[in-house]
Amino acid sequence: MIQQVAQRLTTCVREYDTVTRQSGDEFIIVLAADLSETPTLASAQAMAVGEKVLAALSRPYVIDDQEHHCSASIGVTLFGNHTLTADELLKRADQAMYQAKAGGRNALRFFDAVVQDARHQRSSLETELRQALQRGEFALHYQPEVDSDRRLLGAEALLRWQHPHRGCVQPDEFIAIAEGTGLIHQLGRWVIATACAQLAAWAADPEMAGLRLSVNISARQLRDQRFVQQVLDAFDRSGADPTRLKFELTESVMLDDVNDTVVKMNALKERGVGFSLDDFGTGYASLAYLRRLPLDRLKIDRSFVRDMLTNARDATVARTIVELGRSLGLTVIAEGVETQAQYELLARFGCHVFQGNLFGMPAPIEALRQMARRGVEA
Repeated sequence: MIQQVAQRLTTCVREYDTVTRQSGDEFIIVLAADLSETPTLASAQAMAVGEKVLAALSRPYVIDDQEHHCSASIGVTLFGNHTLTADELLKRADQAMYQAKAGGRNALRFFDAVVQDARHQRSSLETELRQALQRGEFALHYQPEVDSDRRLLGAEALLRWQHPHRGCVQPDEFIAIAEGTGLIHQLGRWVIATACAQLAAWAADPEMAGLRLSVNISARQLRDQRFVQQVLDAFDRSGADPTRLKFELTESVMLDDVNDTVVKMNALKERGVGFSLDDFGTGYASLAYLRRLPLDRLKIDRSFVRDMLTNARDATVARTIVELGRSLGLTVIAEGVETQAQYELLARFGCHVFQGNLFGMPAPIEALRQMARRGVEA
């Protein structure tokens, strides 16, 4: 097989190009220096050779009278200024080849410095994320939730990374990495433990004792078979009242094992924990799933709230979600409320709970404590 591949490769290039076998089933082709000095043209020439190679290697192989098939993945890098070493060139071509493999194989990819820089940044961020967990660089900020009379009901706990050099890092910059690496489990346990400790502290403060706290839970956390026990352990260690805690789930939980999700939710609801469906209307929720999940609240996504004053369809979606929630006996909360006009329209629709910068931005716990003391409208 390897011999036939080598023979086909040599027929795809000119006599003054170089074909070598690097190791195993990996080969290297070095095209001669008479390629165009213009990168665009040189890329086109290399692409033509690469496509010729893919076509040649995709033809059947006859070995011992048996027909066999295989495909190839090709990574390409250009060089001309001679500033890179041979090892660096090979590394770039190798990285591009793995992009081709990741893209479905039987493909060709060029080394992309932008892509590689992004991968390097992601790798660096992953390392920093692991160190941040060890150093305790995370904190919870709290955004108030109010009722239709603007009375403070509680808050959503929002994770922030207090980076020593970059300052406060928002979750959208690191949560995807945490989920992709599995660090979300350790990070999620910390968030739940911290939220429970906060609820326990509020219980001793007359001004805060009646507040509830919402915490975001990812689908990956919920898939963990130890999740329920970890939450119960957090209650036992902190002494927090489970009825004051609500978990916010995204619609992606419905793409997984719904039966398992329902079992876990019911196990926690027996202890008093509530559940909200976050970003409702933007994902995969169906009425059948909505009926099965033991939910307490629906949360209108901020994208509908943002444009509902100028977009009749968004206003209709927001009103429909309110009506749907009420018909199912669910509390409806609108997030991203930024203006008085948005608040008044949602109130006319019959929305129950409101969250957004109009009432308070996410901030450390002291800001919420001051709000509880003076009242939201003060």
